[in-house]
Amino acid sequence: MNSSFAKFLTIASVSAFLAGCAGTEADYDSFPGSAPGDQKVNGRKATRADMKEQGSLFGDGGLNIFGGEEGQKGTSGSGIGVNSFLWRATLDTLSFMPLNSADPFGGVIITDWYAPAETPNERFKLTAYILGTALRSDAIKVSVFRQVNIGPNQWQDAVVEEGTVTSLEDAILTRARQLRIDSANAQ
Repeated sequence: MNSSFAKFLTIASVSAFLAGCAGTEADYDSFPGSAPGDQKVNGRKATRADMKEQGSLFGDGGLNIFGGEEGQKGTSGSGIGVNSFLWRATLDTLSFMPLNSADPFGGVIITDWYAPAETPNERFKLTAYILGTALRSDAIKVSVFRQVNIGPNQWQDAVVEEGTVTSLEDAILTRARQLRIDSANAQ
């Protein structure tokens, strides 16, 4: 009985609130920034240019979630939160593997399992972390996972050969430097 009364009381309260709101008409001209089609500027209907002149909630430059000068007028930002050369170089270097996910804002690239044609009884999975905005050797970290087939659809974790991670990181850094040089020569 108590829950029935609580339900009734809730429904009655919501109904009373909605009934109190009925019949009111908002004057959109008195609320700047709302219903732009109904606003007036100097006695005429406001245009899109008039609305831009009023500015925005976050100021002239808008909301800049990446920091620095990126996203501002007249500047060229990469649009991602990490070094763009390392990002593209990592995608290029790992392009032979199927991509599982890529987060350009967090700087994480995860591949799906890949079995090389030469060794179909082992498979690899990579996770690449881009740790900064500078093109430096400590701004990239690669994790390699290896599994070997021990039966039908049964895989067991295995040790990755020493030097595999370092050679992958070096390949990514070499490609990133090439991309940076190509970018400088194109300008």
